[in-house]
Amino acid sequence: MAFDTAISGMRAATTDLNAIGNNVANSSTTGFKTSRAEFADVYASSLLGAGSSVTGKGVTLSAVTQEFSQGNISFTNNALDLAISGSGFFTLSDDGARVYSRAGNFSIDREGYLVNNDGLNLQGYQATDLGDIVNTVDDLRVLTNLIDPQQTAEVEVIGNLDSREVPPAVSFAAAYDAFGSPATSPDTTEFNSSTSATIYDSLGNSHLLNMYFVKSAASNAWDVHTLVDGVTVGTPQTLNFQSDGQLDPATLPVEVNVAGWTPLDDTGAANGASTQSFSVDLSDFSQFGTDFSVSSVIQDGYSTGQLSGLDIEETGVIYARYTNGQSRGLGQVVVTGFNNEAGLQAIGNTSWVETFSSGEATTGEPGSGGLGVLQSGALEDSNVEITEQLVNMIVAQRNFQANAQVIQAEDAVTQTIINLR
Repeated sequence: MAFDTAISGMRAATTDLNAIGNNVANSSTTGFKTSRAEFADVYASSLLGAGSSVTGKGVTLSAVTQEFSQGNISFTNNALDLAISGSGFFTLSDDGARVYSRAGNFSIDREGYLVNNDGLNLQGYQATDLGDIVNTVDDLRVLTNLIDPQQTAEVEVIGNLDSREVPPAVSFAAAYDAFGSPATSPDTTEFNSSTSATIYDSLGNSHLLNMYFVKSAASNAWDVHTLVDGVTVGTPQTLNFQSDGQLDPATLPVEVNVAGWTPLDDTGAANGASTQSFSVDLSDFSQFGTDFSVSSVIQDGYSTGQLSGLDIEETGVIYARYTNGQSRGLGQVVVTGFNNEAGLQAIGNTSWVETFSSGEATTGEPGSGGLGVLQSGALEDSNVEITEQLVNMIVAQRNFQANAQVIQAEDAVTQTIINLR
């Protein structure tokens, strides 16, 4: 009977409309992937085959598959919004169970973990206390506590001393003490040039390092005197230049080494920081016939810092920026790929889980092994094409109407047979 055949066609058209309606409803859903209903014909058959005169028994639903084509990327004002450009999925943890999604609208929960709107934890490579990334996948967490200060151990100063200078008329004293009675400090008549730098103790307190350059009576020679917070530290260092204005290679490296320095507070008393040693590298100084200048002062210490912002690179590395000017890696977002994305099982909330058909998950850093890269401050739009869906809707509607006509025609034929006398 054609009734059964037509009914199967109406059911197929209804399923098609359901899939189209779901696509249209999710046209604005972040990370959504469009789906389509796929059908197969039905034939009555036996062990020996269907025969050559079988007309078929209608249509059946074969599968509802999803299309994982790239959606448009829309930029936002939230640095934690992430979009994948290319293949792969974000890896999420649902109480230990792995869930995969293309929706990258993440936020920080009250414990500092990166989570999606459903509270699932974003997974990534972890980082050590020093910011080094290690290949251990776990929940990513943004710690907002202060980072420990680092005391200065090395200072590097690069500059030029004016070869035209003459020795000062007044000798530089052997020691100065800004907290002494009476307080003493260098006078401008005692040195030719000076520069300063900020250094840090073990508690993160800043101290002023001053270096005074005094032209020696010896040809092409300079004495360097060092003070911290107005107190002489270390011993004077001599810079011996050649006739070409460069330091004598035989004397390199030229360093001022300060050992056993006790950091002081504003009153001149020990401030509680540990006694420390540091060196000042002057190996890149020159002596040319031009004004004194300092082109670079670099030191490796810093004070304590509070989290001030986050940056996420396209490779997934999360960098924290702190108020002390430092930055540190907090982890790296991972991306997971599958051999057969269409084999993933949709579980709602724009998420999927691994199945036997999808193949095993392959997790790595973004941009490696064919995986897509990340775009921070952006979200991937649904890949639903509304115009295409509306056309498909018209086709499905026509299919439904046509199958309804078959039923009407079959009914008319049946009625004619019943009315035979």
